Amino acid sequence: MLNLPPKVTPRAFERLAEIGAAEQGKVLRVAVEGGGCSGFQYEIDLDEVKDDDLVLEQRGEKVVIDSVSLPFLADAEIDFSEELIGARFVINNPNATSSCGCGTSFSM
Repeated sequence: MLNLPPKVTPRAFERLAEIGAAEQGKVLRVAVEGGGCSGFQYEIDLDEVKDDDLVLEQRGEKVVIDSVSLPFLADAEIDFSEELIGARFVINNPNATSSCGCGTSFSM
């Protein structure tokens, strides 16, 4: 089975433009680390591009994923959500077999 790279929604790129990420020389880094209540957790930060990053770009805004995290995010969707409880970047990951209520922790 072919692992497809993650997709970034137009809404996520629009939010990066609203906060001026590219103007500040920053990119949105999405990474997967061990931990959290379900075994893995997402780390989402403004950062700089590194050598082993996959770069997803639209209109000058960039989302990057390191080579270690990439297999965990195959075919996932990176989106931005605004709800009553707050606004945040979210990951819709078809590889996760379960996730916690906060949406930042998952298992595979």
